[in-house]
Amino acid sequence: MPENTPRTPERAPEPTPARTPAAPTSEPIPAATSAPMTLPRAGGPEAAAPARGTAPAPVAGHGAASPGAPGPEAAPVAVGAPGYRAVFAVREFRFVFVAHLFSLLGVVVSELALTVLVYDLTKSPLLSSLTFALGFLPYLLGGTLLAGLTDRLPPRRILVFCDLVCAGCVALMVVPATPVAVLLALRCAIAVVSPVFNGTRMATLADVLGEGDLFVLGRSLLRIVSQSALLTGFAAGGVLLTLVPPRGALVVTTVTFLASALLLRLGTARRPARGTDSPGLSGTFAVLRNRRVRALMLMFWVPPLFAVVPEALAAPYADEIGVSTAALGLLMCALPVGTIAGELFAGSFLTAATRSRIVLPLAVASVVPYLLYGPRPGVALAAVALFLAGATGAYTLGLDAWFVAAVPEEQRGRAMTLMTAGMMTVQGVGMAGAGVAAEFAPVHTVVAGTGVLGTLCLLAAAVELRATGGGDRKARRG
Repeated sequence: MPENTPRTPERAPEPTPARTPAAPTSEPIPAATSAPMTLPRAGGPEAAAPARGTAPAPVAGHGAASPGAPGPEAAPVAVGAPGYRAVFAVREFRFVFVAHLFSLLGVVVSELALTVLVYDLTKSPLLSSLTFALGFLPYLLGGTLLAGLTDRLPPRRILVFCDLVCAGCVALMVVPATPVAVLLALRCAIAVVSPVFNGTRMATLADVLGEGDLFVLGRSLLRIVSQSALLTGFAAGGVLLTLVPPRGALVVTTVTFLASALLLRLGTARRPARGTDSPGLSGTFAVLRNRRVRALMLMFWVPPLFAVVPEALAAPYADEIGVSTAALGLLMCALPVGTIAGELFAGSFLTAATRSRIVLPLAVASVVPYLLYGPRPGVALAAVALFLAGATGAYTLGLDAWFVAAVPEEQRGRAMTLMTAGMMTVQGVGMAGAGVAAEFAPVHTVVAGTGVLGTLCLLAAAVELRATGGGDRKARRG
């Protein structure tokens, strides 16, 4: 299942002591949607993060590997080795990364194939578009009601089970006799388990890579892959649909989910459950009682809420300024390209301390470029605005570090699941709100207004996050 990253806008912390991550869903895959976008917040004393390239120490209570399964071995790299290369030096992460590619491919192609299939069966644009919407709405349900399972069950078991559920749902979609209502219900089922999958994977990543710099860079890599899927995934799915019918494409996605499940089963270590707290809403409230965790989640949720507006209105804006479909493609690509560039730069050239310092400034400035829409710019200037907005996503690396440091290990899976579910949910809300606003005002005015309103909201969130600043010890006390 994909890393939850704002679509894009998954979308995850501060120079850290020990800490945690993981997305839809992804992984809102989206949320996480993957994955996936996670936002940062500054304001706390920075705990020392392990030097880049050093091997992460095993997390207490989570190092026992099952016979034949690779353990979370330390990366065999010297201190000072290039960051992203050091992450790939950890064998278990390589399995997680490749499984992420397969799972992400399955989600992207299944979304496109199912949308085409529903339209072919009904000839209804409404039902066809509803197929996409159903990828967002159930995130809130799965992320709140099922979040507790991520800490009460062994993480590898959860990850494999979720991939098998997705494979089973897609396999049922392939059956010709499956009615449209059931197709949509199966789409919902995939979306319900996505936040659980993405949250568990984020939490497990801290076990695999440690809670310092390697974890932050590992999260960054998963987000980069998720953002890249926005550029290439639908194009690849479109090519596949020219070769096989929609149900044939769904067969391919069934195989990708099964491949992901197999990689996670054979390539990751068996670890015990993290906690024993209540699986219901009481455990969720226990996480949210921590003021710093609440403030960090807010910083993950607010930017995607506003960041998705230009994407949601890209087609109406292209029509408003009278440009071609090719120009529309440029507008759709500019934001994810900027996000990838910002993440790569921050992960490759900035130290953990620097990434922590830029969290608040970049987060607050993340939608300021949308003000360039005010004078109704042409495609070139609009693309520049979107690229700059995407590049500010570099703050998520520092925010990820803060988040994992602030959340107690026994609540890590639940907190990660809530965070990714919230990110995917707010993206759906943001897209819907953008559409409503565009019914009453010109598109360029809506986007520019988003820049103003979003910046004010981010300033307020930054003030709250800074007010919770203090060491990791203080954050854990709430």
